[in-house]
Amino acid sequence: MTTLAHGTDTLTRDALTVLQPGFPGTTAPDWLLRRVGEGLASVGLFGRNIASAEQLAALTAQLRSERDDILVAIDEEGGDVTRLEVRTGSSFPGNHALGAVDDTDLTRAVALELGRRLAECGVNLNWAPSADVNANAGNPVIGVRSFGADPDLVARHTAAYVSGLQSAGVAACTKHFPGHGDTAVDSHHDLPRIDVGLDVLHSRDLAPFRAAIAAGSRAVMSAHILVPALDTERPATLSRRILTGLLREELGYDGLIVTDGMEMQAISATYGIERGSVLAIAAGADAICVGGGLADDETVVQLSDALVAAVRSGELAEERLADAAARVRSLAAWTSGAAGTSGGVPADPEIGLVAARRALTVTRSAGYAPSAAGAPVHVAAFSPVANIAVGDETPWGVAAELERLLPGTTTGSYTGADAGAAALAAAGERRVIAVVRDEHRHGWMAAAVDTLLAARPDTVVVEMGVPQATPRGALYIATHGAARVCGTAAAEVIVGV
Repeated sequence: MTTLAHGTDTLTRDALTVLQPGFPGTTAPDWLLRRVGEGLASVGLFGRNIASAEQLAALTAQLRSERDDILVAIDEEGGDVTRLEVRTGSSFPGNHALGAVDDTDLTRAVALELGRRLAECGVNLNWAPSADVNANAGNPVIGVRSFGADPDLVARHTAAYVSGLQSAGVAACTKHFPGHGDTAVDSHHDLPRIDVGLDVLHSRDLAPFRAAIAAGSRAVMSAHILVPALDTERPATLSRRILTGLLREELGYDGLIVTDGMEMQAISATYGIERGSVLAIAAGADAICVGGGLADDETVVQLSDALVAAVRSGELAEERLADAAARVRSLAAWTSGAAGTSGGVPADPEIGLVAARRALTVTRSAGYAPSAAGAPVHVAAFSPVANIAVGDETPWGVAAELERLLPGTTTGSYTGADAGAAALAAAGERRVIAVVRDEHRHGWMAAAVDTLLAARPDTVVVEMGVPQATPRGALYIATHGAARVCGTAAAEVIVGV
């Protein structure tokens, strides 16, 4: 293994400055603090780094004892993708729920409150919001992370979210440029391709990014997607035509460009993270996000050495690396100046639940009757495999709240061809509450609901993904997301409180 030069040579410092690595544990390891002293200017936090708000505040204070302007980034979208509340579920509904309400003042207020909580914990860069237009209802990785399928709706809510988040002193990082919504492949696993013309890209996918830029988004995250209309050879993260030609020159964006996670298979399995990082900086990216899977000193050293070697060989212009590092430092300076701001608006700890309640779409059958007062039910959660962005460690559903409201309620998780029959057998005489997530994407899930409704027409169906399937059941509730508050709001309707 190579080692970094210990000292302050400009090239090494710049190479470290453009990295946004992750690390294990709930305190900063010695190697990370050492690299901060050598020039590292950013770190990325994940669920593994967070045990509580108090612990997180202590961790960020530890990092700032080494460098007071360090960028501490997190992937905190609210809704299904949460790191602050990875073990309990989020206190905030995600983008799809906010888009369903379509009140930009509400979106701004939710983003402000989420930003306030991040700022209180010492986090100053949020890899959010997702500005992807969910044009493909079968998208396996965006879905409820998008405000919706209408470009104008997504654009206005992206701008509102950016405004709210940054008014709390937390930099927004609008993603995934130039738009990940029309994909059928998850870039965590492979390289997605979007085959549409320039007219569609500009009118649909780029509209929310233009709105984010106009709203002053301090950062933009690139997508690991191939868009042949823009570049036939390289994915957006590695494309000078897309990052410099389109984002910088055509759209006039002057903030920080951050890559999506470089260890995702779309890059690591095609170019490798070292070559990919060099190509990304050369293309116009300013910061290399890595650490969701690779979270060690060796990765930091490998990437820094690769950037230094590329400059020395002439493959990467030293001026381009210096410019990228300067943009990182500029954002760090902005966050230092913006720390502690919240626009003079008082805290609103209930805004997430208020938003989740407003986002519900409820359909009752003609013969629907609520369960008898206090009667326990059986919650059957039909669980798809979680994508990597969401993770499988965050609880979801309505069971916890129904167990509190209806003592004696039972619950089970079911999957596969016999899921419906298994849920019926477990329910006994209890009314079934069938909880699904993107029923339209999973044939086995739709079949399970068919089985339940054939045997038990009084079944309640709760859709916690994108509600594309036809509403059915004695009571049908679309929550537009699986955040904890979405489950709470749905349970209130089921019980009638």
